[in-house]
Amino acid sequence: MKAEIQPSRRIFLSLLPAVTAGLAAPSASAAQKPSAHWGMLIDTRRCIGCQACTMACAMENALPEGQFRTTAATYAVTTSEGRSGVAMVPRLCNHCEDAPCIPVCPVGATYKRDDGIVLVDGEKCVGCAYCTQACPYDARFVNHDTGKADKCTFCSHRVDAGLLPACVETCVGGSRVFGDLSDPASEISKRLRAAQGKTSVLKKEAGTKPSVFYIGLDKELSGRVAGPSAAEMMWRPAQHGA
Repeated sequence: MKAEIQPSRRIFLSLLPAVTAGLAAPSASAAQKPSAHWGMLIDTRRCIGCQACTMACAMENALPEGQFRTTAATYAVTTSEGRSGVAMVPRLCNHCEDAPCIPVCPVGATYKRDDGIVLVDGEKCVGCAYCTQACPYDARFVNHDTGKADKCTFCSHRVDAGLLPACVETCVGGSRVFGDLSDPASEISKRLRAAQGKTSVLKKEAGTKPSVFYIGLDKELSGRVAGPSAAEMMWRPAQHGA
């Protein structure tokens, strides 16, 4: 005995290919959604120089002892009124729009993703250090363990997983804000608008168009400052008999 297909079932089966095709194909709005452009805003007034960001970054990225992708540089300053104090300037790769480290690489190891993050392909890098010399922010170094160029990546592996960079997540004073610069509704975009006219970048004259912005940055500290770097002054086990 042959079972007959009911009209309602026949209609459902005829529509099934169209339904499944609709589920498989991304919507036009989703396909056209622009890529994020990641950036960071650092409020130096909130930084206390605790180096939690430095240590979190070093542990997250398994850096060799004594090498750092970010530090909170601390400077002794004297105001125009003659008062002494300290100033904090967290430093890291600026993930520049016009990154000078990219064109100098002879093997194309340094590149910029569509979301603005500048990275180094360790498989291609030959450790020539041309990029470290080209960086106007002293943000690059040759990793002692790998022999490859190394730098801040905005913790791209964490960002791709929907997490914040390690330095942002561990900042005690909440001085670092990370987000999508292309999204007007993002926290970083709101903060930048609220601080309009009060933000600055390191070495603006270099024309690199950084994706790292500062609030409360003394113009005299926006470039290279004479004296030992924060990385050189960091505590190391070998210096303390550990």
